[in-house]
Amino acid sequence: MWAATYFFIWGDLALALFEEPALFPLPFLATSIAEVLCLTAFSGRLVHFAKVTPQMVFWKDTKNICIVVTIVLTLIDLITYGSLEAVNIHGVRWSRLIARKRNEMLSSQIRRAFRSNRNTLPDILYVFLLFIFSMLIFSLMALKLFGDRGLRTVEGSPYFTNILDIAFELYVLVTTANSPDVMMPAYEFNWWYSLYFITYVITNTYIFMSVFLAVVYNNYRKHLKNEIRTLAYLKRHKMIEAFNILKVKVGTEFVVKEAQWRQLAKIVAPDISSSHLELLLRISDEGQKGDVDKMNFLRLADLNIQVVTINIKRHPLEAWMPRVYQSSPSLLVQKTVRHRIFVWVYDVIILINAIFIALDEKNPLISYAEWLFLSLYIIEILLKLYTYEPRAYFGRKQFWNCVVSVLLTSSLCLVSETLFYPRFRVIVTTLINIGPTMLTFGGLVLVVYYMFAIVGMEVFHGKVHFFDPSSTGPDALVCGNPALKDSAFARGRYCRNNFNDLAASLILLTELTVVNQCFPLLADGFALVTHQASKLYFIGFHVVVVILIVNIFIAFILEAFFVAYSLEKSEVETAIEKKIQELGVGVQEEEVQDGKLIDNVDAKDSGFSGDDGDNKRRALKGLYFRIASKKYKTVDALPQQMFESEIAPEDEGPSLEEILNFSPSDIPPKSPSFENSA
Repeated sequence: MWAATYFFIWGDLALALFEEPALFPLPFLATSIAEVLCLTAFSGRLVHFAKVTPQMVFWKDTKNICIVVTIVLTLIDLITYGSLEAVNIHGVRWSRLIARKRNEMLSSQIRRAFRSNRNTLPDILYVFLLFIFSMLIFSLMALKLFGDRGLRTVEGSPYFTNILDIAFELYVLVTTANSPDVMMPAYEFNWWYSLYFITYVITNTYIFMSVFLAVVYNNYRKHLKNEIRTLAYLKRHKMIEAFNILKVKVGTEFVVKEAQWRQLAKIVAPDISSSHLELLLRISDEGQKGDVDKMNFLRLADLNIQVVTINIKRHPLEAWMPRVYQSSPSLLVQKTVRHRIFVWVYDVIILINAIFIALDEKNPLISYAEWLFLSLYIIEILLKLYTYEPRAYFGRKQFWNCVVSVLLTSSLCLVSETLFYPRFRVIVTTLINIGPTMLTFGGLVLVVYYMFAIVGMEVFHGKVHFFDPSSTGPDALVCGNPALKDSAFARGRYCRNNFNDLAASLILLTELTVVNQCFPLLADGFALVTHQASKLYFIGFHVVVVILIVNIFIAFILEAFFVAYSLEKSEVETAIEKKIQELGVGVQEEEVQDGKLIDNVDAKDSGFSGDDGDNKRRALKGLYFRIASKKYKTVDALPQQMFESEIAPEDEGPSLEEILNFSPSDIPPKSPSFENSA
């Protein structure tokens, strides 16, 4: 159902490619039928959701009301536009904008990203008003300083004689897109005037833009903490409700019987292995009394933590040539490869190799040295394959081994070994962790781009035309509009940058996001073919995308890396992680990393005997467990786990109504580890 929903969402968005102004024009009847099909799918999904949701809950959800309203308004607009087209009257498809809002409501991830942006608006608005006030003060100063001095720009236009033009130029100066050009007429007249521009840049570009980022980050963190607090207490509230339904009284306390616990676990996680289920029961039933008390039952929600079952196997060479593999020289080789010094030696080799890479490759000695390093890396892999069971070495969780081996085979090992040096893994793995959320923010940016593109096509469509580069006609020299004659827009051959279809509009908006010298040039060009007020469109795009969304994205990246680095320096273990180690059936993550893989011997279910860690080096071993790598936990889950670890087991939390009404302005519970991570 989600696949079908997203199919119709993207289908609805893609209609802008075929509707006028279109990249691939189709008859209005074809696009309207396709749009009706999309609306039917959205309505069907909404009806389906209403059938399985209590009526009061359904209509209290603002999202559902928004979807209903946008579907009705889209149908009204579709009928109105079709009626006008039938009598050859040009209309405007104003519902395109609200349709994007509807599609945003249908996507939970984009809706959450939009909520992050919306939450930052109130506080950032005050900073933005101060910034505008500062810019207007500097604009008035510029008008008084330069307006009556008869200065002119390079194009021959009057310099700083109109307050609105001055305000626009100074706003662009904040982006540094027109620096130092905007300063040169005044600077050439008197070098003292450069102090005015230097003061403006320091005040607005460096101070205010930094304050923008600080405010956005502070608000992002504040609302993230509030959201995590709500989720953590909601989770506990739901688990308490479940316990109250299943509990029976045994002696003086209420418990859940083992049979019911097993049945519940199978329903919640039907694909769980029997060994994993047995492990969880041993964790939950601490005294092996055949029941689970309230405190341990609340931990049942931790079933969503991925537990890796390690089935330790014997090396094939040990099966084929046991006497040779277990001989003294062979054991010495294995012990050497497992030793930390072996890793250090190859770290030094990597460093020396990196130095050789920077040297002159034309030198025959350097060229031959590359083959030497290649041979050393091949020897390293062969030694590890000899020591560790191959399936464990190339296992699903041994990502780096696979990557290095593939790149080594492709003769790119010199770069790969340097790139994946262990000290850089936290950076690379954090980038992997934030990948899905980066896609979510990308979806949000696409929605904003789409909305601005729709507005741009309605306002600027047909104002600028692109001609073949070889064309020398008079229209080609002015991009098809006489208003652009002798303009920097026409001289720079920016005719391709237009709003004549969706694809061209999105490309132009991407150029504006980069904020280089084309920002004022494009804004001035479209202002010439329409009205000077159209510059507000470009300023609005810059404020929404560059100042707000990009800063929120930066705040997210900062938070992700802070959490990742704090996790590298502290142990944040859940009850399950601790219990696995207490039962003596745990394998630390470090023990299955490169250079520290545990022995690989016969698979035999050893149950849950409390053997000590030395038994991991003996032949009679089978199933062990560890929590999946912390490095690959999602960024959203890490702060939640940190917050939950600070809630006392007996703390039932506030009431449901209080939880749902949590506000970022509330004083959060004392949580030093969470504060440090943030």
